[in-house]
Amino acid sequence: MIVTTKKLFEAAYGKYAIGAYNINNLEQAMGLFRGNLDSQAPFIIQISRGARSYTDKLMLEGLIRSANEVFPEAIFAVHLDHGDEETAMDCINSGFYSSVMIDASHAPFDENIAITKRVVDAAHAKGIVVEAELGQLGGVEEDISVDEADAKLTNPDEAKEFVERTGCDSLACAIGTSHGAFKFAGSQGLHFNVLADIQKNLPGFPLVMHGSSSVPQEEVKRINDAGGKLLGAKGVDADQFKRAAELGVTKINIDTDGRLVWTRVHREFFRDKPEQFDLRPPGKIFMAEYAKFIADKNVKLGSAGQLEEVRKLVG
Repeated sequence: MIVTTKKLFEAAYGKYAIGAYNINNLEQAMGLFRGNLDSQAPFIIQISRGARSYTDKLMLEGLIRSANEVFPEAIFAVHLDHGDEETAMDCINSGFYSSVMIDASHAPFDENIAITKRVVDAAHAKGIVVEAELGQLGGVEEDISVDEADAKLTNPDEAKEFVERTGCDSLACAIGTSHGAFKFAGSQGLHFNVLADIQKNLPGFPLVMHGSSSVPQEEVKRINDAGGKLLGAKGVDADQFKRAAELGVTKINIDTDGRLVWTRVHREFFRDKPEQFDLRPPGKIFMAEYAKFIADKNVKLGSAGQLEEVRKLVG
């Protein structure tokens, strides 16, 4: 069942966070649905601009429509991740997405507000909810690239004004996370004091953490042992998710970790079976491994076991 993120956030606020997982292909879609049902968790499917152009946007939408029929007991939102204004409007007009993100965080404050409000007005007219972003995360992921020197934390006072003037439904905050597999150096980490101040200024309002893959070191080691060269990869401590949820974070984005699982499975498979050429055997292994990864992550998010409660609220 496809629902809006607004419904999911109402159920989760202050108690747990919803996992928002990026997908690009059939194997990720199958593993994602299986993992969330195995852990009985509601979830958010994220489609990035890169994913929409990887083959064709209609191909990915078709996969999700099919998965909705194959797994009718699942409850999830379909969300555009990091959309520019043109892409957000295209998704709003498609009639498929239940949620879109407009990321104009690179623009000056007033321009960010103007762009965001145009998207909000168009989305709300069709019953679609909008995530916006204030502040900038560093790092690289797909077509998102921000030098760490240009990253800036969200200003709590600006956050209140931004939400009031745009009418957005949730706000992605920069609190020290970053995109990609190389997130932290030295003692850098999450700024919970900033998050607490944002929640104080926006009580009850859903907040979002981007760039929150944990980059499991066991995955990195296995990739490197199988010929990879991911040196210095480091991510967010998943044990911090619960504290973030208590401070109003209702959605946590996870993309890089899923890519690491894919890379580990395929590197190890073809290292150990160099005579193989069939894509299906490693694909089956990946779907099972990705499902396990999703279920484990939902435990950290606190969303595991929440599906039936959410069903009562949205049914």
